[in-house]
This record gives sequence, C-alpha cells and structure tokens, in this order.
Amino acid sequence: MKNIFPRLSVGFLLVAFTPVIKAAEKTKVFILAGQSNMQGQGVVSMDHVDHYNGGKGNLVWSMEHSKSKDMMKHLRDESGKWVEREDVEISYKVREKVRRGPLTVGYTGYGSSSHIGPELQFGHVVGDHFEEPVLLIKTAWGGKSLYQDFRPPSSGGETGEYYQKMMEEVRDALSAYKPGTFEIVGFIWMQGWNDMVTKEAVPEYADNLVNLAKDVRKELGLPELPFVIGELGNGGPAKPGSGMATFRKAQEAGAQNIKKASFVKTAEFARPAKISPNVGHGHHWYGNAESYFLVGDALGRQVVEMLKD
Repeated sequence: MKNIFPRLSVGFLLVAFTPVIKAAEKTKVFILAGQSNMQGQGVVSMDHVDHYNGGKGNLVWSMEHSKSKDMMKHLRDESGKWVEREDVEISYKVREKVRRGPLTVGYTGYGSSSHIGPELQFGHVVGDHFEEPVLLIKTAWGGKSLYQDFRPPSSGGETGEYYQKMMEEVRDALSAYKPGTFEIVGFIWMQGWNDMVTKEAVPEYADNLVNLAKDVRKELGLPELPFVIGELGNGGPAKPGSGMATFRKAQEAGAQNIKKASFVKTAEFARPAKISPNVGHGHHWYGNAESYFLVGDALGRQVVEMLKD
C-alpha cells in the first residue's frame, strides 16, 4: 500500500503537537470521519413554521425543552453567546476550504453556524478530560459508502477516492505543526446509511470495517490506535429482520473483530419527527440537535474510557 505520509515519520506521528503551547504539552488529536451524520445535520436556531417545524428540536429549543437540557448548559456563556472553546481546536475542510478554530457550533458541511454534528459535545467531553490541548480533525462527506467511496486498500479492488481524501486531509491538518508535539489518540467512525441501502454492501460491511481500521492504523503508524464506531441509530429501535437491524448487526460484528475498538449504540438518542425541525429527514435524525449532542457525548465518553484503560 502506498504511504501517503511521505513527510511524516512514524516517530513523528507517535508524539503530540501544537504550535503555540509549551513544548512539554502534547496536544491530543482525534480523527472524526464518516458521512453526512458525521458532517452534522443538527439544526441550531432555524425555526420557520413550515420548513423547520417552528424550531422544535433545534439546539436553542433543546436547551430549554429537551430531556438533556441540563447537560447542555455549558454550550452558552452568561451573555447567551455560543461558547468558543480555546483548549479544543477543530479543523474541517468544506468545499475545498479548511475551516479551523476554537470548538463551537457550525463546523458542518454547511459552512456557517446553522448546524452541529457529534463533534460539538464530543469536543467538550474530551476537552474536559485532558489537561493538554485537543485537536479534532473532522473529515466527512455526505452520501458516501464504505463499500465503494471509503473502500480501504485491504478490501481489494479499487481503493475508495474518499478513503484517500480522508487520509490526505489528516496529513494536511498535521503538516502545519512541528514534529514531536502531538499524539493521535483516537479514530471515531460515524457512517453507514449508503451501505445499508446497497444490497451488495451489507454482507461486506463487517470485513470492510476491519480493513478500514487495519489500513488507517498502518498508514498512521499506530497499530493500537483506539477505534470507536457509532451505531447507525437513526429512527430508534429497529424492527427485527429489517434492513436497519441487519446492518446494525454488521456494524457490531465488524467492531468486535477489531482489537481495541468499541461499538457505541445510539438508537436510544433518536427523537420523533414531531419534536424535530426536519420532519422528513429520518436519515438525518430529523435534524434533531439533541440527538447529535447525545451521539457526540456517547462517542466522547467511550473513547475516554478506552484511553483510561
């Protein structure tokens, strides 16, 4: 397999980084990868009566009315502004432009502050855990499958274009920093819809997931890099024998065959369309901000537990 990190030695990749802090501090780096639900479709404040269900289920509404409202208080400061977390930086390339800065709302495929994804609460969880600074490298595109678009080299056939782009974006995000100042500590995968709706993709999914972990670890020079796989929990509990139930089993089976990996169930975080802003978008959790918040929270807590071990 071609090494796409020609300028980065294994020793360089195994240590932590940052251009602005003390040399002794090692920035903890997480890679957040996947398709549209990793991009983030949780509505922040749009509340048009016809187009966004009057704002039900958006982030502003959720902070006042959802079951998780007490968990969300840290997202705004005393003046009501969205908190920008200086100790957690995020890098995300959207439409060929990299957006980089303090963690806050808006790091999604829309390029504004209109939506959130799992990265928001994930960043708060890992930021609270580490004394060191944190960098989140987000690399995600909507409508992409592991069967084809993210296809890892070890699965045979043509390596997926977006597998290669994913690794290139990781390399580019790290290239601005000096060797010896960073540590990649987790890979978070939130993806699956396009595979679930592709008949030939489902039987391969578990093996492709195993190969994804194998190849990413090899390219990064990190054979024990923790992998966290988020369940495709859209719609809540799946009917036995349904396509969703079958696919979730494939996800879990793949995770169980990867050393140092965890499968995080998320179906309990689904909320009904009637209390969500995008009532016709079940594939995007109906745009419900609480769902994306809770998914990020669960993914973050799981990787923290793995790193403690």
